[in-house]
Amino acid sequence: MTEAVTVKIMSPEEIAARQVGDVPPIRFADTARVFADRETRLRQLAAGHPMRDYLIFMADVAAAQQGALSAPRVTALPSEQALGEAARAGVAPLAPTLVRRGTEWRDDLNDILAALLPRLSAGPARDTVLALQAADVPELERQADRLLAGVMLGLDLGQAPLIGAALQVYWARLVAHTQAQYPELAFGRVDDATRCPCCASGPTASVIRLGGTDTGSRYLHCSLCQSQWHMVRVKCARCESTRDITYQEAEAAAGVAQPTTAPPRGAVRTESCGDCGHYLKIVSMEKDAHVDPVADDLASVTLDLLVSESGTQRHGVNFMLLFGAPDDGGSP
Repeated sequence: MTEAVTVKIMSPEEIAARQVGDVPPIRFADTARVFADRETRLRQLAAGHPMRDYLIFMADVAAAQQGALSAPRVTALPSEQALGEAARAGVAPLAPTLVRRGTEWRDDLNDILAALLPRLSAGPARDTVLALQAADVPELERQADRLLAGVMLGLDLGQAPLIGAALQVYWARLVAHTQAQYPELAFGRVDDATRCPCCASGPTASVIRLGGTDTGSRYLHCSLCQSQWHMVRVKCARCESTRDITYQEAEAAAGVAQPTTAPPRGAVRTESCGDCGHYLKIVSMEKDAHVDPVADDLASVTLDLLVSESGTQRHGVNFMLLFGAPDDGGSP
């Protein structure tokens, strides 16, 4: 029987004080391998997993995403003036509400669908791919608008992971090209530390890094552009409270969940906030160097079910598997 084991961290200041050194505020996605690494992790997690078929399908999606991201596409970038205005306003310059989405995202979607179709036998997944290939442009754009705005009304939950996959490719490329064109101007601190400083989207999960000066540091992983931004540990990623933070991880045990001060044993756990009543998952490279925030979040749905039993609501957004209405009806 799987139970949730709760861990109470007593001193936020103590952990924050350990984060010394020149920690990069933003870690941009490595566009040469970000989705390929996710594919590898998903296939690893799929072995013996109850959701094996879905994880394998998502691994195929990740492989198709990497192929689409590798395609030579010209993406319109924001102007230097627009970047400067965003910096002065303290907002993310590539927020979907600020930039006009180019049609290239539909080219990415077409590439992803074309790569998936030969791998699919008759069934719901193949039907979804065929339906998307036949969909008209206005409907695709409406679905993309709803997904980016976190609007569940009218959103096709079967098509959403594939539309989200294409949008991730588009925004990962947009961030990479903007950073290459304006390395000193494009991205910096924003007023809302809970949102991606590149595209203003919310996180899927956070990751405890391993290697270099940021070993042991916590980064939030963007649900859209795949960038990561630094946030000190033992701090709610939604309301930034440090008062009532608890941790839970899935354990194979009998009986009820018991609070414990033991260190985490697994690579995935949740960070719950008593002030706002929400949680976000944390994946630890210190426990498994190959963790991927999106893949490991997807493979640990059981933990979501366990934590939700306490009434705590999920904060993280994973386009690959949406949980009901996104938090507050706002953007991902």
